[in-house]
Amino acid sequence: MQTREENMNEIKIMDNQQTKQGLTCHLLTASLVGAFGSSFIYGYNLSVVNAPAVYIKSFCNESWARRFGTTIEAKFLTLLWSTIVSIFAAGGLCGALVVTPLLKLLGRKGTLLLNNAFAIVAALFMSLSEIAHSFEMLIVGRFIIGVNGGISLSALPMYLGEISHKQIRGSLGQVTAIFICCGVFVGQILGLPEILGKESSWPFMFGLIAVPAMVQLAVLPFLPESPQYLLFEKNDITKARKAFQVFSGKEDISEELHVVLAEKKTQSQIRLVSVLELLRKSSVRWQVITVIIVMACYQLCGLNAIWFYTNSIFKAAGISKDRIPYITLSTGGIEIIASVLSSLTIERLGRRSLLIGGFSFMSFFFGLLTVSLNLQDKVFWMSYVSVFSILGVITSFCMGPGGIPFVLTNEMFDQSCRSSAFMIGGTVIWLSNFAVGLLFPFIQQSSGICLAD
Repeated sequence: MQTREENMNEIKIMDNQQTKQGLTCHLLTASLVGAFGSSFIYGYNLSVVNAPAVYIKSFCNESWARRFGTTIEAKFLTLLWSTIVSIFAAGGLCGALVVTPLLKLLGRKGTLLLNNAFAIVAALFMSLSEIAHSFEMLIVGRFIIGVNGGISLSALPMYLGEISHKQIRGSLGQVTAIFICCGVFVGQILGLPEILGKESSWPFMFGLIAVPAMVQLAVLPFLPESPQYLLFEKNDITKARKAFQVFSGKEDISEELHVVLAEKKTQSQIRLVSVLELLRKSSVRWQVITVIIVMACYQLCGLNAIWFYTNSIFKAAGISKDRIPYITLSTGGIEIIASVLSSLTIERLGRRSLLIGGFSFMSFFFGLLTVSLNLQDKVFWMSYVSVFSILGVITSFCMGPGGIPFVLTNEMFDQSCRSSAFMIGGTVIWLSNFAVGLLFPFIQQSSGICLAD
């Protein structure tokens, strides 16, 4: 007779086997290519404005002087710089507002493919802004790439959630967060003075945004649409069956099809719920409240301020100018490592534990950072404590809150409510993002900390 421990070991072995079987070549390709052309671009645009900030401000000043014969006042230059940073979030809000009808009309894969057009157009606007002596082109480009981000942060998690097996859905959902961190890291590498972080080459940093978009355009058309979308919203069982077979890597998909058909049967009389209807629906009220709070905390926890203004924060912490780009680079590496660890542990530790633990450790490190910044003029080694605190904040965020909000939104709502739930979550994300990007420089100035690079 088997012991309880032997039974548990057998269950773990079966789970591991299911996990290995669940991750197929096509599923892995869809995840990597989808994330590279979507969340990678979002992460890249969080950090790409950081390193060349001084050159972009100089470019704005020169463009203004060429046009009006006078330089920009310091306060207006700060406002203009804040606009360039934060208009990305305004575009993201627009993207989040239009993503639901796009997902319904074009599907998950179709929406991702269309979204690449925004990335390519934005890359052209931003990379050609210096040649045209127009900072307005840079602002317009940042707005358009924000639209791209707003669409991708809803469409990608939904696509990955619907094509993956339930045993690996949490881990695969973390691919979104991992590629956001990879995008941030690549932006930091290219921003080094030895590469593209120079006055003569900063526009190329923005032009490179088109590369991930073109890779996705080249590969994603050869992969199937979400089988759940094909079955629920297009009623195409034949294509849905083929999509299940491709992503599962097996001919017999009766089990997967049975589960989805059972869900379809229970919702056969239920149409897609609009945003207003979802907000009024009492049966999912706590789920909606959870999404709103988690998404708001995702942006307002302070990490975006670190991503947008890393160099300025490290300078305020007393780090020498020559060291800043390389310390900044270390933050990107830590983000990737922490995100990968989160994806490996999410199924074992659970969403709730990682989320609460991540925010708790962030609170601790932010408190430590506040103390170190106030004491750095009195104690010489406090600048190192500030760097350690920032690295601690980033690690805590990427281990927990970094990717889990997208996984939760996908899992807490059924097919009829999912699109509207992502729209609500996206709206909260981008409104919060806009507030952080626009207001942070002024908050830092009012606190007596110099923001100049």
